[in-house]
Amino acid sequence: MAKAFLLEPRAVADRLRTRFRQARREWLLGGGVWPLRIGLGPPTEDQALTHPQAVQAWGRAWSDWTGPGRVAWGERRWSRVGVQPLPEALRLATPEAVAEMLGEGRAWRTAVARLQAIDGRWPSLRELAASAWEPLSAWEEGQFERLLRLLEWLQAHPDSGLFVRQLPVPGVDGKWLERHRRLLTAWLGQLLGRAREAGDLYDLADLRRPPPRPRLRLLDPLLRARVGGLGDIEAPLEEIAALALPLRQVFIVENLQTGLAFESLPGSLVFMGQGYAVELFAHIPWLQTLPVHYWGDLDTHGFAILGRLRQQLPKARSLLMDEQTLLDHRPLWGHEGKALETVRLERLTAAEQAVYQGLQAGRWGPAIRLEQERIDWPYAWTRIRQRCLE
Repeated sequence: MAKAFLLEPRAVADRLRTRFRQARREWLLGGGVWPLRIGLGPPTEDQALTHPQAVQAWGRAWSDWTGPGRVAWGERRWSRVGVQPLPEALRLATPEAVAEMLGEGRAWRTAVARLQAIDGRWPSLRELAASAWEPLSAWEEGQFERLLRLLEWLQAHPDSGLFVRQLPVPGVDGKWLERHRRLLTAWLGQLLGRAREAGDLYDLADLRRPPPRPRLRLLDPLLRARVGGLGDIEAPLEEIAALALPLRQVFIVENLQTGLAFESLPGSLVFMGQGYAVELFAHIPWLQTLPVHYWGDLDTHGFAILGRLRQQLPKARSLLMDEQTLLDHRPLWGHEGKALETVRLERLTAAEQAVYQGLQAGRWGPAIRLEQERIDWPYAWTRIRQRCLE
């Protein structure tokens, strides 16, 4: 039976693992008190008498220790047991020894070498880079060199105005940049002396953004005929904004497949699949002159998107985001992964606010969510057609 007062090598490693995670940045920067002493929990005389086999196994484990560090021994002079040599502490001389104890010796040496390379090239980046354990210790060499080459190029060309695809750094593309955007933004902001304003990598590096490409469907055959028969259109925002069509109304739906399910409606089109990215609708001037109907998920995030949309289109009306729709589909309810907690949404109507606050407060259950694609389609389509007749 293992005892808490007897720390065998595995238990010491478990304790060190948490300490290593918490202190490795400080250690990479040369801090810490060395050698590091870890007490091994030697027993009292009563404990030794009560658990003799456990104490003997513990002593053998440290007698046979061949790992990093040095085991410090001491004597106990006990009245009932006599003189007993016992392991008292493990002393680890360096952070590398701690890493070796945890099986991370190679990762530590890699991190040290990479941080030294960064310090040699950009001393101002050293303290910030020391926090990036994964890139320093675990990235493949080619990937780490790609990061350094990109930073070097962006620092030398702070106003390039290029698309990511145009950057003359092998291996860098939009997906790679998006995966590491947070790191790049922080490091480049530090290099350019703009750490406090390093909120957006594209602005910081003066990179050209891919143009937004809203996707819409023309629901009226007569409208489709005016654009060569096209019905499902994805195009740059400025081209969408330049459309001149005899529209009666516009629908905006959060989910792509919901938009694809829409049937024919005279004088109508539907935007679909934008999620939270509703700010772009402010750049489509003809939306300001038309009735706009927004249909999102019946959850806290759906109402948050509705509130954001109304910042661009104040007269937009919600559709199928009411309490009756929610209650009519109780068997189809799911749960939000992370509901909004304390956000106050100012642009909701009184009825919308009541549903939103009810969802927040768990009025119908914890983190209730009714995704729009779960709503019975005949039910939804009847409501949509009724809205068209209003």
